[in-house]
Amino acid sequence: MTTKEALHRLIDELPDSILPGVERYLSSVRQDPMMHALLAAPTDDEPTTANEDTSAAEAMRRYQEGEFLTVQEAKARLLG
Repeated sequence: MTTKEALHRLIDELPDSILPGVERYLSSVRQDPMMHALLAAPTDDEPTTANEDTSAAEAMRRYQEGEFLTVQEAKARLLG
């Protein structure tokens, strides 16, 4: 099965209620050069360091415990 065939199958299985959002997302990705570049970029396959792994695990723990800012909170802090 090709990637396009698999995507068609996934879309066919989605509930109708979320299809407008999926359409908006896919349209925005298609039209946004930055998103296009990010999706086309090769996978980062360089190994991480022990320090990076520790930092990522700590960040995930904090996130799971509710220590994060919403987008609105981050904007408010950044933009004053």
